Amino acid sequence: MAGRGKTALVTGAGRNIGRAVALGLAQDGFDVVVNGSSDRAACDRVAEEARGFGVAAEVVMGDVGSAAECARIADAAIARFGAVDVLVNNAALRPQKPFLEMTEEEWRRVMAVDLDAAVWLSRACLPGMVARGWGRVVNFTGMNAIHGYAGRAPVSVAKHGVWGLTKALGKEFGPKGITVNAISPGPIAADDEAGAPLSSYRQAIVARVPLGREGLPAEVATVLRMLVSDGGAYVNGQMLQVNGGAQT
Repeated sequence: MAGRGKTALVTGAGRNIGRAVALGLAQDGFDVVVNGSSDRAACDRVAEEARGFGVAAEVVMGDVGSAAECARIADAAIARFGAVDVLVNNAALRPQKPFLEMTEEEWRRVMAVDLDAAVWLSRACLPGMVARGWGRVVNFTGMNAIHGYAGRAPVSVAKHGVWGLTKALGKEFGPKGITVNAISPGPIAADDEAGAPLSSYRQAIVARVPLGREGLPAEVATVLRMLVSDGGAYVNGQMLQVNGGAQT
């Protein structure tokens, strides 16, 4: 299998897109490090499911909004498996709040989780990738990064920053055998929302999707699996939109 002998670290892997990514990579033969910040039981379940594909899986809990925690998470993954070959920066906060009502603490927290975590985890994992001459980093942006949304200024700013980071690192580390790409999901159904009526907010978003529905976590994971595969080796510094064709 494509990932045999390689390890993937996935943040925010306890549910939804992160869970689908971790399990998809396990299915492709990657050993998996499952990271979450609070729900240990959910992360344990994902790790157990991953092991069902015949790979090793480890849970490393930690708050990626802290630079020190990012270093600890990466160090734990490397200590367990000897390397992190694929880094997936998925964990994010998406608060909805009017710009003029936001506190400095709330702004900084979104920046720490949605942008800074990708910086610190990349700094922790890239040296090993450089030493091995192979690596994959996949960041998550989203429609916030492309369009911006009222009430989500910090998310839009942070995700724009992730897109800039992706392009810069793709240029810097491409010559070293490492690709860095981003995925921009559209509205994606949560694990516990399948078949449930959409809120008015979600209905408004889905109304802009030509396919007329929310996406599924597994559909996002499929694109990521291509990016980290041998077949995706010539895709670098790109942002792939998985949003059903939504443009506004």
